[in-house]
Amino acid sequence: MEKKTLFDKIWDAHVVRSVTDGPDVFFIDKHFIHEVTSPVAFLNLEKRGIGVLHPERTIATPDHNVPTVDQDKTIKDKLSRMQVEKLREYCKKYNIELHDLGSAHHGIVHVIGPELGITQPGMTIVCGDSHTSTHGAFGAIAFGIGTSEVEMVFATQCIMQSKAKKMRITVDGELGKGITSKDIILYIIAKISASGGTGYFLEYAGSAIESLSMEARMTICNMSIEMGARGGLIAPDETTFNYLKGKQYAPKGEEWDKTVAYWKTLKTDEGAIFDKEYHFDAADIAPMITYGTNPGMGIKINDLIPTTAGMEGSNKTSFLKSLEYMGFEAGESILGKKMDYVFVGSCTNGRIEDIRSVAEFVKGKRKADNITAWIVPGSREVEKLAHEEGLVKILEEAGFELRQPGCSACLAMNDDKIPSGKYAVSTSNRNFEGRQGPGARTLLASPLTVAAIAVTGRITDPREVF
Repeated sequence: MEKKTLFDKIWDAHVVRSVTDGPDVFFIDKHFIHEVTSPVAFLNLEKRGIGVLHPERTIATPDHNVPTVDQDKTIKDKLSRMQVEKLREYCKKYNIELHDLGSAHHGIVHVIGPELGITQPGMTIVCGDSHTSTHGAFGAIAFGIGTSEVEMVFATQCIMQSKAKKMRITVDGELGKGITSKDIILYIIAKISASGGTGYFLEYAGSAIESLSMEARMTICNMSIEMGARGGLIAPDETTFNYLKGKQYAPKGEEWDKTVAYWKTLKTDEGAIFDKEYHFDAADIAPMITYGTNPGMGIKINDLIPTTAGMEGSNKTSFLKSLEYMGFEAGESILGKKMDYVFVGSCTNGRIEDIRSVAEFVKGKRKADNITAWIVPGSREVEKLAHEEGLVKILEEAGFELRQPGCSACLAMNDDKIPSGKYAVSTSNRNFEGRQGPGARTLLASPLTVAAIAVTGRITDPREVF
């Protein structure tokens, strides 16, 4: 019998038709939408006189453009307001489930899907957002699509896709003190580069990955796209099943037992072949931080920024351009550099475990005077739990500002922008030029590292501040 990878098993089960020398017609189980890409897709459908084939498989929420203060008031920015209003209008027209501003389950699309139990093992999931790869943490094939593809899914519940190559990344061993899943993924990206996963779908495996919570696994899969991969996934196990049990959209009763029996088959067969494999030792992973303008430009926090030795041509030019933008120099230490903002949030690290870790770290401490500290929950549910658990009180006493759910300062599509020239240490996923605002300088790090920097006002190894 053919030995299959987890990716193969899910993919092959969803192929409606194979096109000779072309892409597969590929069925989509769940389609997440938000206010950025979907309104244009809806408009194009209407121009062609086509409706939404399976509205019951579609889930909507506004997240990218929404303000994170005064969400009960009219959105001030005209374009943002129009996009959110259009999303509401189309969801009502086509009977699509909408978790709107102010509702109990509003939030970032890649946070609320798992919270509600909509995201499940063995599914195919798409969204007009590159970080749809987050849902792969449940053992699902999940990836971002463009606006024309959003339109295609609305109309047919299928997409035309060529099957990606397969890569397995194995991380074995125990993680050291103060090392989080964000450090694991920044370490991997630094090792294989921001383009090292291009053309592949990734599977993460090994004892270090298996030891992670579901929320930590989501952080790993979320950033698969940052190494150029189509997506990433982790085989479901008891951690997955325990997380999903009792969720609103999870199977119930006898159906639960039957479904879990199927989920347990979703693992790579012994002896299955991957196109590429990497192995890493968890003991080698330290708190990570980026110094440049792509997520692959990362180092262990106590290492030196690389030099240009061995670099040639365009690689050297782009490296130096990146350092110039960031205000850093090749070969220098990043420790001790003064920062201006810290941001905890996004679909990468805006979950309750992230906020708990920051609150635990800063309890009884106070942020540095030079730091503006924003905490943005990924959903109303996260916000609610943060209040109920007393985390908000701890954070506010430490000088942090808790805002309302949304994508916030992850990207410059809303009011939460970092001023030009200022440094922001962010738990989000991208550090491109202008990502958090024109001229803003972004460094990516884990919530623990961000907490340490907030307290000291400078780039600090969190292991030194515990």
